[in-house]
Amino acid sequence: MTSQPPDRRRQKTGTPSRPSSSPSPESPAGGAPCRHPPAPHLALGNEGEARAADYLAAQGYRIVARNVRAGGVELDLVVRRGRTVVFVEVKTRRSHRFGAPELAIDARKRRRLVRGAYAWLRERGRGFQSARFDVIAWQVFSRGSGETTWKLRHIQNAFEAEDPA
Repeated sequence: MTSQPPDRRRQKTGTPSRPSSSPSPESPAGGAPCRHPPAPHLALGNEGEARAADYLAAQGYRIVARNVRAGGVELDLVVRRGRTVVFVEVKTRRSHRFGAPELAIDARKRRRLVRGAYAWLRERGRGFQSARFDVIAWQVFSRGSGETTWKLRHIQNAFEAEDPA
């Protein structure tokens, strides 16, 4: 039986360890790898998804999954209300330079979301009578004082699904 080199062993948490060339002050020799904060646009997206989940829960939806992969597609949120499963794509923008957040969900993105939803339903979708696609669009406004305002648009039945096969 051959053993793997130390940098390829799994940590107790079940996540693979990352090789490091030398210990850093934040990560002493033999310690856990240093995690860097996400890039600003990713942090904004993560906050938008968390706020969307909170909003939907307050509206009576049950959160089934967050950032789940199915069919090679990441689904931001999968929620349910009664016997309806809702696949929610969350878009967050700080400016209108690239248009409203929901405009980023073009035909190609919709096809990918439908493919992912079909895969999720095949794997885990027992017990649902219907499904739909919603979009939550956040527009974030920052004021000079450092105050931030989040404006929400929840678009139910944002688009129809056609079989991706």
